[in-house]
Amino acid sequence: MKKTLLRKYAKLIAVKGINVQKGQDVIVTADLDQPEFVKMVVEECYRAGAGKVTVDWDYQPLTKLHIRHRSVKTLSTVEKWEEEKFQYYVDKLPCRIYLISEDPDGLNGINQTKMAKGQQARYKVLKPYRDKIEGKYQWCIAAVPGKAWAKKVFPELKVSQAVEKLWQTILYTSRVDEEKDAVENWISHNTDVHSKCDYLNSLDIEELEYSASNGTNLKVGLIPGSQFCGGSEKTLGGVEYNPNIPSEECFISPMKGKAEGIVYSSKPLSYQGQLIENFNIRFENGKAVEYHAEKNEELLGKLITMDENAAYLGECALVPYDSPISNSGILFYNTLFDENAACHLALGRGFIESIKNYPDYTLEQIQEMGVNDSMVHEDFMIGTPDLSIIAHCRDGKSVQIYKDGNWAI
Repeated sequence: MKKTLLRKYAKLIAVKGINVQKGQDVIVTADLDQPEFVKMVVEECYRAGAGKVTVDWDYQPLTKLHIRHRSVKTLSTVEKWEEEKFQYYVDKLPCRIYLISEDPDGLNGINQTKMAKGQQARYKVLKPYRDKIEGKYQWCIAAVPGKAWAKKVFPELKVSQAVEKLWQTILYTSRVDEEKDAVENWISHNTDVHSKCDYLNSLDIEELEYSASNGTNLKVGLIPGSQFCGGSEKTLGGVEYNPNIPSEECFISPMKGKAEGIVYSSKPLSYQGQLIENFNIRFENGKAVEYHAEKNEELLGKLITMDENAAYLGECALVPYDSPISNSGILFYNTLFDENAACHLALGRGFIESIKNYPDYTLEQIQEMGVNDSMVHEDFMIGTPDLSIIAHCRDGKSVQIYKDGNWAI
């Protein structure tokens, strides 16, 4: 891949992704797949004015070894130095960049129960720190090719060709090209997404009704005074950033406890380094009460029961079936991309920015309004070529906002 294009992408992540401020610290979390690109990102962060950039390396095979050989007690323990690291996050509010490239099947065969118990125990200790930084810092999730991931997406190609092809696709869907400035591309894209959110918010929607020929028949209630968001967001301090590159969605957090019916997945869900395929979930009083999957049904159950609120919805996201990622015809086996190819829902934690004037409220007040709180937030895709979404508004009118999988507005 041309270094000029990779440099554009790195600059986009630093300048438009996290929008690092002068003197601000940055933490980059990355797998070992693309060290040269990680170096570019670090360099662009410094060019943008970062005070200190730290890279945390991750490696799936080590994660698998740790889960296999450590006891549940050890997996559950949060060491003192780890708490001190989270206190640093609270004190310094560093930007966070997550460069994902993991193998979609990289954690096949692990003890799911053992891993879940460790995560649940650690979450209880770390949650107070997470709550203190909610909405206060910039973060961005972007992707780089890993060899195993690339081969999964393009199995017919040699590894080197698959990696190159995945690079091309990542850059295309991230609006990075040779002719135009990537930052300017994203300014234009953000404007378009914001205009759609403004229209949706003008409707004052009380309930979204989903239906499709695959059996999806679901009604989801929205919170009074909530709002659709998408594209760039702002921290509580007013700094604009783009949390996902790429991103095509307009999203909102629904009212906890207001979901009735059944929904069918339209793409596999990559969760904990494994794929959950061809599944459906039935909701009653907002809670997932029944689920089935052709592959990894047990893992889906682990997700839904990670904590007392993991079975409730945290997000409803609208993405047209006619979108750059969908039109690529590629199944990425990666939620960052597949969620931006189709409408999706998320189990677990909701977003504080879904409440209008959210900086005026405490986190506790926002959760009391109906925004779900959970240790997980996992998107799963439900968009199909015939998906219909009808918005039932608080003034009594109904508006079809999606027809045949695309915007009807």
